[in-house]
Amino acid sequence: MKTHKIIFWLTTALIVVFEGIIPAFTSHTEMAKEGIRHLGYPEYFGTILVLFKVLGCLILIVPQISGRVKEWAYAGFAFDFIFASLSYFCVDGFGFFAIFPLIWLLILALSYNSFHKLKHPAIS
Repeated sequence: MKTHKIIFWLTTALIVVFEGIIPAFTSHTEMAKEGIRHLGYPEYFGTILVLFKVLGCLILIVPQISGRVKEWAYAGFAFDFIFASLSYFCVDGFGFFAIFPLIWLLILALSYNSFHKLKHPAIS
């Protein structure tokens, strides 16, 4: 149980920092805007994406939020990482930027798995 709790908080903290906090503070920089334009998305898409990332991070870390809502947040992040990988692959081809979101998907999967093991300890 203690191991699952450590894995959950470590992986979830990584997601919160790199998918919520950092984008919230850097989303309006020229480099972030250029990254969105480079992939062919309109500039407002970046703002909407950051808003949903921040909300998703809050949902993951607030314990009073129901498990059903957390499931949707996990699904949203999974879609985000998969489509980010596909976007980079379609625009730039196979390379680091196409693989990097899949590494985050693995971290998300670890968080999701440990979340369920903490929620239902008898099943694990």
